Amino acid sequence: MNASDVMTVRVVTIEPHATVQDAAKLMLERGISALPVVDKAGNLVGIISEGDLIRRAETGTERKPSWWLTAISGADQLAYDFVKSHGTKVSDVMTPDVVVAKPDTPLNEVARLLEKNRIKRVPVVEGDLIVGIVSRANLLQALASAKPRPASAQPSDSELRDIIMDKLAAQPWSHPALLNPIVTDGVVELWGMVLNQTEHNAVRVLVEETPGVRGVNSHLAVRPMPSGI
Repeated sequence: MNASDVMTVRVVTIEPHATVQDAAKLMLERGISALPVVDKAGNLVGIISEGDLIRRAETGTERKPSWWLTAISGADQLAYDFVKSHGTKVSDVMTPDVVVAKPDTPLNEVARLLEKNRIKRVPVVEGDLIVGIVSRANLLQALASAKPRPASAQPSDSELRDIIMDKLAAQPWSHPALLNPIVTDGVVELWGMVLNQTEHNAVRVLVEETPGVRGVNSHLAVRPMPSGI
């Protein structure tokens, strides 16, 4: 799936010359936490979010650095903080460098952008023109709408064991030499050792999601590797 498959296409936007009060009211009215900022041609020029509006002079929440922070902070940072808390226009407080996706950006790349940049949404653009937005909620909607994987021919028990061992060998966190899955009628008995509970859970999930597996019983022992080895 790509960004275009899940994005919201009727995007609520705001123009740079609007006031910060206009932005706050629009977010509250529409129940959203951020607004792409567009020029009159619809080109994306920034984004303004709740985070840009929580440190404001009007509410007494602006940053008031201590004397020592003032001494070590550069003049540029102090000036930036002042504009952020006292600026009256959206253009004063918006983030101008926006992380964006294209309509054909795969969803796994969209998820990576959200995680890497610690953001909640990614505008989708064609050129500079905004055509949609993908939020974390849209990814959850895609997950909730996902169809079960189509059933495939049931592999034999020996084939299923080989598939499981190959999948384990491909994982950087796995220690397949310490594992011994026994398969009977599609039910996997997991024997062997893992180094911690997290690895135990990962092995179980990997086996459970393998097509053809009808059940999993874990007998794995959790035995941390001795120090110095």
